Amino acid sequence: MSRARLLRELGLGPVWRLREAAGAAADLPPQAVPVAHEAQQADPMVNEPAQAEAPASRAAAAPDGDRANAIAAMGWDELRAAVSGCRACGLCQQRKQAVLGVGDVEADWLFVGEGPGAEEDERGEPFVGQAGKLLDAMLAAIDLKRGDDVYIANTVKCRPPGNRTPEPEETAACWPFLARQIALLQPRLIIALGRPAAQTLLQAEVKIGAARGRVFQHQGIPLIVTYHPAYLLRNLPDKAKAWEDLCFMRATMQGL
Repeated sequence: MSRARLLRELGLGPVWRLREAAGAAADLPPQAVPVAHEAQQADPMVNEPAQAEAPASRAAAAPDGDRANAIAAMGWDELRAAVSGCRACGLCQQRKQAVLGVGDVEADWLFVGEGPGAEEDERGEPFVGQAGKLLDAMLAAIDLKRGDDVYIANTVKCRPPGNRTPEPEETAACWPFLARQIALLQPRLIIALGRPAAQTLLQAEVKIGAARGRVFQHQGIPLIVTYHPAYLLRNLPDKAKAWEDLCFMRATMQGL
């Protein structure tokens, strides 16, 4: 697919050039910690698992601190089983399936969104609806492709009812899973898609407009904030800003 066609997919006619951004490397905030870490969580018991899933079940049944430690020691298979059987917050009650993530487990690029939507809940993969199509076009615009040096995840693994923003206690319950994904991946660059993802990773109030064009840090990994594709579908003029962000991402990666 040609670059011109990709830009049309993004809703951009001319080729936009990224303006020089003085001081793009911003003061780095403190390392991220779980949102509402002190929040009380629901009973994390799960249904009786199969023999192969015993480590995941022990993590689900453990107290909060032990649960986080157990998850922090998991490999990908154990992590997938733990997410599938998780009952640590109320989001499990209406989900059809939990959505761990998708992509290259040795990826340099990690894109983190907010949570699964209806189609993701049906298919068990993040970003598969219209927002997913736009994300794929955004990736292609900077010569990336889903599953090829790219991993995609969300801050929560179960769909919030009505696609609402996750509550702090829900984000806190899911945080050990995302933290373990990041530890296993060791990406070179993290992209926070939207405000909830940025606030979870940076543990700070974030305004997208002020955070764009800056390099933050999460556990020593560079992190860039941009718009969520679902937001761009509702706010077409901001697609031009998203193109600037994509250029900034590519330049940042090239400079690492």
